[in-house]
Amino acid sequence: MDKIMLKQMSFYAYHGAFPEENKLGQRFMVDVELRLNLQTAGKTDQLEHSIDYGNVFQMVQEIVENQRFRLIEALAEKIANELLTNFSVPEVLVRVVKPDPPIPGHYQSVGVELVRSK
Repeated sequence: MDKIMLKQMSFYAYHGAFPEENKLGQRFMVDVELRLNLQTAGKTDQLEHSIDYGNVFQMVQEIVENQRFRLIEALAEKIANELLTNFSVPEVLVRVVKPDPPIPGHYQSVGVELVRSK
């Protein structure tokens, strides 16, 4: 299956299970893959046969920055559901990463990845 990918979209938001996350906020990195057939778009070179990446970015930004979730699992689920509802795609992959969560230890980041389909 072909893919449209938006990688490492960066947002500042207030999701988290701990009170300090909801008060201070933190960075979130989001990747999405819209899985669909892009053959017609490739042959015609016309946007109406593809998906406007800017619209995808704006939708993800609206969800991440203007809604609040305790779990990034719930945030990822909301993004996936909205992408499937608002765009003509049969399947999406959503990855949400917290580069700096307030937990002790040495690690690069924590995150979730899910795949949802119609």
